[in-house]
Amino acid sequence: MRSESRADASARLPFSIRAAMNIRHRIILLVVLTFAALASIGGYAVLQSRHNAAEVKRVTEGVVPSALAAADLVSLLKEVQLTTMSLVTAPDVGLAAQARDKLVLQKTTLKEALQRQFSGADSEAQQGLLRQAEESLGNYLEAIDQAADLKLADQAVMAEAVLFATVAQYQREMEQIVDTLRVEKNRSKDEAISALNDNLAATVTAVALATAAAVALLAVLGALLYRQIANPIGRMQEAMSDIATHQDFTRRLAVERDDEIGRSVAAFNTMIARIQESASLLRQKTTDMQTMLQHMPQGILTVEAGGRVHPEYSAYLETILETSDIAGRELMELVFAGSSLGADAQAQVDAACGACLGEDEMNFDLNSHLLVGEIERPAADGARKVLDLNWSPVVDEEGRIVRLLLCLRDVTELRRLAAEAGEQKRELAIIGEILAIDQDKFHDFVAGALRFVDDSELLLRAHPERNVEIINRLFRNLHTVKGNARTYGLRQLTDVVHQAEQRYDELRKPRPAIAWDQGELLAELAGVRAAVARYAEINEDKLGRKGPGRHGADRYLLVDQAQIQETLHRLESVNTGNLHELVAARDAVHKLLRLLGTDSLAATLASVTDSLPALARELEKLPPMIVIEDDGWRVRNQAAALLKNVFMHLVRNAIDHGLERPEDRLALAKPLAGTIRLSARAAGDMVELVLADDGRGLALGRIRRIAVERGLLDAATTADDDEVARQIFRAGFSTAETVSEVSGRGVGMDAVQDFIRREQGRISLRFTDEASGAAFRCFETVITLPASLLVRAEDEAGEALMVPPASARPLSPEPLTAAPLRASLATG
Repeated sequence: MRSESRADASARLPFSIRAAMNIRHRIILLVVLTFAALASIGGYAVLQSRHNAAEVKRVTEGVVPSALAAADLVSLLKEVQLTTMSLVTAPDVGLAAQARDKLVLQKTTLKEALQRQFSGADSEAQQGLLRQAEESLGNYLEAIDQAADLKLADQAVMAEAVLFATVAQYQREMEQIVDTLRVEKNRSKDEAISALNDNLAATVTAVALATAAAVALLAVLGALLYRQIANPIGRMQEAMSDIATHQDFTRRLAVERDDEIGRSVAAFNTMIARIQESASLLRQKTTDMQTMLQHMPQGILTVEAGGRVHPEYSAYLETILETSDIAGRELMELVFAGSSLGADAQAQVDAACGACLGEDEMNFDLNSHLLVGEIERPAADGARKVLDLNWSPVVDEEGRIVRLLLCLRDVTELRRLAAEAGEQKRELAIIGEILAIDQDKFHDFVAGALRFVDDSELLLRAHPERNVEIINRLFRNLHTVKGNARTYGLRQLTDVVHQAEQRYDELRKPRPAIAWDQGELLAELAGVRAAVARYAEINEDKLGRKGPGRHGADRYLLVDQAQIQETLHRLESVNTGNLHELVAARDAVHKLLRLLGTDSLAATLASVTDSLPALARELEKLPPMIVIEDDGWRVRNQAAALLKNVFMHLVRNAIDHGLERPEDRLALAKPLAGTIRLSARAAGDMVELVLADDGRGLALGRIRRIAVERGLLDAATTADDDEVARQIFRAGFSTAETVSEVSGRGVGMDAVQDFIRREQGRISLRFTDEASGAAFRCFETVITLPASLLVRAEDEAGEALMVPPASARPLSPEPLTAAPLRASLATG
């Protein structure tokens, strides 16, 4: 209502005030007058400048050069006089002729100089003098020519007489005329320069007077305009300052004019009204924010320059930090003291806060990675509290960070629930892995893994210091456990064993980066044992698949019930009076008892062959065909683990290094899927197991090069192929290009040889071609074991057993003998 009354009062102002010129018109008038005065002064200055420039040009280009040229005439006359005297007094005619030639040129120059003086003559006196000089010059030159002719006619006396009489007379006359002309020219020059200076001084004086008049006029107009503008604005400023000082936004200024100042006052009144509305809205928002800070279940604070907490923060922050002493404290001491964050990380957080506060917003983007997102800190009850931290910059209008906003959430319960969910997820994954394995095979794996762990623990406890041989054996043990776990698809156990294996891999280097620490190694091995035990516990407790366990296989044997009944029936029905029947019955019982606790070679290695399709897919190859020719040999239970561990390495390395990819085999006219052949035969009191495949053969060229590079072979001495082949049994020797989960660590053949030697056996490579010295050679791997580990069914004919790749059919039905068979066992 008050604003409307002011508008009505403005509408009732006298017409003379409203019709008067407004401020814009006054300023325009002042500017126009200023430009008019400047234009007048400038125009006059331009005209005078042009006139003075023409006069300057006339003086500098006409008068002054002409005066200088007049002075030059005197010197030219002197030169002519000297040359004439030289001619007349020349001792012979030749010199006189030379002087005359020079005199001809000088006379021409003198005439031209005199003619140029006519163009610069600016008075009657100068022109009269020039005409006299021209007439006198003619007489002078004629007299000189007369003297020269007499000299050249050998009338030297007459020539000298003419020189000192006629020529000298005209010479003096010419010099007087030229000297008078020079004086006249200098006088004209001085008068022209003096007139030019007078014109310039008059021009400067006129411009200065006009400028002073214009400045005085503009000063008067400016004073009038200042009186019309500054005084009203000053009064309006005082009123505005009073409103701002007392924060009385209900007050309005009176609108007394209908010009820009009056409209400015009206606009100021409108602005004050809007400020009043904004202040009311701001108070409401501030109240709402205070309510939110008091009741929201989240800790919020802001960090000021110097790293201190601003007094305004959410009430729930006291609950999270368990203290009410928050305002003004240092952030690092309040939030991070006693937390799980290390000293270095705390220093980084402190430095990042200091680098952001007071700087451009871009600094936050550059340093936000140093501001941690989660910490643990002790709670009052002694437990650990997990806090989630969220950082945000608070910037001003110029884009500078004035504060850092930190939101804290207590996520302890969420992390606990997440951990439980993760544990349940891992347990479900383990259950899925276990269910994919036959119960007996799983029990065998657990028993074998624990045997390797037990052996490794005994080795560690017996050797408190670093020993290379012991490290190699420890590495082979864990590498075998990892390989078996990976064969059965036990991924989580594979990861745990891989971590422990990595430490041994580093320790066996010539200069390991880590030290031998018996306590840490035992703790790490205990973690492997716990992982195996967890799998076994889930198998028995969660799945109820209780079996014979690790020691049950040594005490109990599974026997075919039909065989027992058949043998009992034969014993009961035997004719005790017939010696031959008694011997036959005894032999039958002996055969049955001999075969108890044995299994076929194919059944023993079933876990190995079943894992090959997955391995082949990982290596981008087709699953191979496995051909087993056991010749009636069966494996005793105590040897089953040995053969599984040995052939797990051999067969996997054959697929990785020996069998080519499908496209390479197609180019060599081989079946797309490779073939691996295993055969058993007697060798005296031993049994030979021979493994071969139809891959590319043993990479002798690469083995030789690597052995020479490592100093294992002498480059100057040519080693035979057998010696080169034996290098693959060295610990740590590998021909793999890169380390993978399958191979590349140089442990495969080393581990195989160690396993076989523990059972009093031996392993060797036997070439099956005649390509001595070739880069690749066909060969087979021969494993010789004591006959006590295998039993041969004496009346059974050994037949080849073809084991097709699981879950895959060979893409090529070609016969198995279509390509040469050789084992490819580049170490892994």
